[in-house]
Amino acid sequence: MTDLLPVDDYLVESLPEVWFAVVVFALGMYVVLDGFDFGIGMLYATREEEDRETLLAAFGPVWDANEVWLVAFGTMLLAAFPRVYSRLLADNYLLVIGFVLALLFRGVAPELREQREDEDWQRTFDRLFVAGSTLAPLLFGILAGRWVFDVPALSAPALLTGVGLVAVSVATGAAFLAAKTEPALAAELRDYGVLATLAYLGGVVALLATVVVTDPGGAAGTVLSAPGAAVVGLSVLAGLAGVVLARRGQYRRWLASALALPALLSVLLGLLLYPQVYPPTGLTVRAAVVSPLALNLVTVMGLPVLLLVLWYFKFLYGVFSGPVSGSYGG
Repeated sequence: MTDLLPVDDYLVESLPEVWFAVVVFALGMYVVLDGFDFGIGMLYATREEEDRETLLAAFGPVWDANEVWLVAFGTMLLAAFPRVYSRLLADNYLLVIGFVLALLFRGVAPELREQREDEDWQRTFDRLFVAGSTLAPLLFGILAGRWVFDVPALSAPALLTGVGLVAVSVATGAAFLAAKTEPALAAELRDYGVLATLAYLGGVVALLATVVVTDPGGAAGTVLSAPGAAVVGLSVLAGLAGVVLARRGQYRRWLASALALPALLSVLLGLLLYPQVYPPTGLTVRAAVVSPLALNLVTVMGLPVLLLVLWYFKFLYGVFSGPVSGSYGG
């Protein structure tokens, strides 16, 4: 019995930090994958009826699957850092409710739209779809800004984070559609993606300048550190490379560079948080994590499931990797 792992020891000493990275990874996957869904929903407002069916068909097979990462993020946060989960929801309940309602409007609008051949009816649900696709990333970004910077919802850091998430969602949505649709439509959508990318990079500059000047939650030091500066520099390079690739019509490469933007944003979020996992309370990763026995059990049972989910997404995107054809069938 003396060879058994004591209940107050982690499987590996760095297990709390590993789970912090896993939570940030799940959040990043959601921002990347459902982000381009939001972008497609916003671009939907710019198209006529025939093109709208094409847009819905482009992401219809992966839309619901992408939202799995929101569930994964919440589940992992609850399992590893339950105090952070409870405080995050309690302190931001209005934002969370608004976000969930926006997801609801976005989800049901395309389905209800097809129930009646009435122009006013369809126009109403088209507007709800666009509104939900716009408000969801805006509110989620504001929530993330409050979490990271410990600022009010209507403060500059929180609002700039929300607007930045909206802009990068349009950029990734346009890049995804350009890679999936026929050349004429792709060329039209490219212009929206380029503008959104430039707006995102400008927003990042404005946000970082605000952070450096006001130092909310002590974040200025991280932004000015070597890792923070490296992530920001890579974001700028990825954004500018995406603009060039889009102009050249290299849409698959543009998609890769566009998806790098929200991925790098998630990395920056992790850098800004660590070693604290919830700045409003000063909780650090080690202080907020569950007991060693519980975390060990979560690791043994949860990480294999995460690997299975990753394999499933690889399979899913492999199956639906070709150009879109046909229309959205609900």
